[in-house]
Amino acid sequence: MNEFLEILYHEFELPFSNPVLVFSVILLIILVSPILFRRLKIPGIIVLIISGIIVGPYGAGLLEQNAAIDLFSKIGLLYIMFIAGLELDMNQFKVNRNKSFLFGAFTFTIPLIIGFPVCYYFLGYNFNASFLTASMFATHTLIAYPIVSRLGVSKNEAVAITVGGTILTDTAVLIILAIILGNAEEGGLTADFWIRLMISLTIFVAIMFFLVPRIAKWFFTKMEKEKHSHYIFVLTVVFLAAFLAELAGIEDIIGAFLAGLGLNRLIPHSSALMNRIEFMGNSLFIPIFLLSVGMLVDVRVIFSGYMAIVVAITLSIVAISGKWLAAFFTQLVFKYTSSQRKVIFGLSSGHAAATLAVILVGFNAGIIDKNILNGTIILILITSIVATLATENAARKMVAESEEVNPEEVKNSESFKMETILLPLANIVNFDKLVEFAILIKDKSSENPVSILSVVPNDEQAELNIAQAKTKLEEFVVQASASETMVDITATIDQDVAEGISRKSKELIVDLLVMGWPTSSAKDVVIGEKMAGIINRTTKTIMICQPLKPWATHQRLVLGVPERSEEMEGFELWVKKSIKISEELSVPILVFCSDKTQQAIIELVEDLNLRAPFEFRTFQNWEDISLIVESIEPDDIFMLVNARKDSVAYQPVLEKLPRRLEKMLGETTKILVYPQ
Repeated sequence: MNEFLEILYHEFELPFSNPVLVFSVILLIILVSPILFRRLKIPGIIVLIISGIIVGPYGAGLLEQNAAIDLFSKIGLLYIMFIAGLELDMNQFKVNRNKSFLFGAFTFTIPLIIGFPVCYYFLGYNFNASFLTASMFATHTLIAYPIVSRLGVSKNEAVAITVGGTILTDTAVLIILAIILGNAEEGGLTADFWIRLMISLTIFVAIMFFLVPRIAKWFFTKMEKEKHSHYIFVLTVVFLAAFLAELAGIEDIIGAFLAGLGLNRLIPHSSALMNRIEFMGNSLFIPIFLLSVGMLVDVRVIFSGYMAIVVAITLSIVAISGKWLAAFFTQLVFKYTSSQRKVIFGLSSGHAAATLAVILVGFNAGIIDKNILNGTIILILITSIVATLATENAARKMVAESEEVNPEEVKNSESFKMETILLPLANIVNFDKLVEFAILIKDKSSENPVSILSVVPNDEQAELNIAQAKTKLEEFVVQASASETMVDITATIDQDVAEGISRKSKELIVDLLVMGWPTSSAKDVVIGEKMAGIINRTTKTIMICQPLKPWATHQRLVLGVPERSEEMEGFELWVKKSIKISEELSVPILVFCSDKTQQAIIELVEDLNLRAPFEFRTFQNWEDISLIVESIEPDDIFMLVNARKDSVAYQPVLEKLPRRLEKMLGETTKILVYPQ
């Protein structure tokens, strides 16, 4: 008995040393702490840091900084920077790049100009510590972005340039980090240091932005069916990039950030791969990193003297005032409203991921002391609260200030009701790509599932056929669930497939049908009798897709739009879906259309507060589409907006175009759209 008690005492001796127990405690903290603090409305990032302080060596002493925690902490740090690069909306940045650069310059230089003299002269730190701490003020984490997304103002230009400015600020701060670390080393910033840094950075950037995307594109294409290997490949790229960054003489977090930017276009935000990346990071790696940061905080330092409190208050005041001034000057230059200024300030005033990364690296390198580390934790707490409250208040004012919309216009708008997408099953070949496409273009605000329909003949085998069809489609439910998209399998009995699809689309109040490209018929046409029957018996918008490559490997979306397409009821829907494809795949849009149609598209995009990198070319001669075909590259997606016979945009030549396109663009992914 005594031996058992001795073993028990040894196992629970503080700090815990049993790796299984340590990991169990960490998981328990990650699980329970957000639930306990939820009612206090404290940001999740702060909850985990506070939990780390409580259980760490300077708190209850349950855990200590050992090799296992250090490893997971390093993975979490790299993961944060990787996701920061991966989640940046490159299309939004391209559309507003000039304004984003100016805002980025303001939000980077102003906090730096204010912060350095305060740290150097007022707080008395040396050059390296002052400059590194001041650069930390320039970073911002978009912790309040879910608020503007929830309130429906995420497409506002002020929000877009704030998001775009993140690219400049984070990149510039990480480069400064490399310079400060070089200056802290023996020898300092010599000519050899600058030459080595420039050469190594050039080589490293070339690898990350030219070599890695090409390798990733090849891998995702060749290993398209091996979905589990995609995540392993991404992790490999992240950690190899971090290692190569160290070889180049810069910090590993810069490598992880550039890996995110390099893979940004190849990993759609709605994809299953993106969901896996975020799930593993948010569930395990990042929480352990935040716990380890809390374990570094020595609460006794804060209460040991006035200096620690002065540092914490000073850092917070400088950080908030610098970001407010940046938002104020941005408002003056672009003549934004006060609510837009406030939303820019709210979004850019939050400090979390990049701030923690920079300060932790500086602390481990001995450049900054415990006072700045502890002050930064308090800074994160204060700015997280300020960012959340300011953004919530500003976003609500922006909603109230928006122009009143005619109730009838809202009622007729495609976005008025929950969107429903139907995928009729005709051929199991490439059906996984159709499901992926439906997930990509689905309106994320709609709670309706993507419906997969199988139509079976009405005979004695009908029940058996329905059961077999549902069994066959189960794998696509699994595929969709990996991206957290609901899929509903439905079947109907009808001797006429077209009639069954038409009836089911009415029952489900479908907005959009996504169908696979039909096989060539005896009449040498793409739209054969069966497909024509479906098109003619349904009034809903139909997208007929021929995906010949993985969706994420495409470079551009090319649209062919006949005259008067803007007069059809489904005009808004296909424009929105085109922009959605552009956003998810981070590709520009080239549109061939008439001047009138171009103006209608521009006006609609402005009315909907959407942003997309459009380029227009005037085109009206649909008898000769060679001009369009010559402009299409192998990695483009070509979308042709067609028309039913009884619609205002119908032209007899449109019936021949699908077959001609199939012959002329045999290796190009194609989409035919028949608007409502």
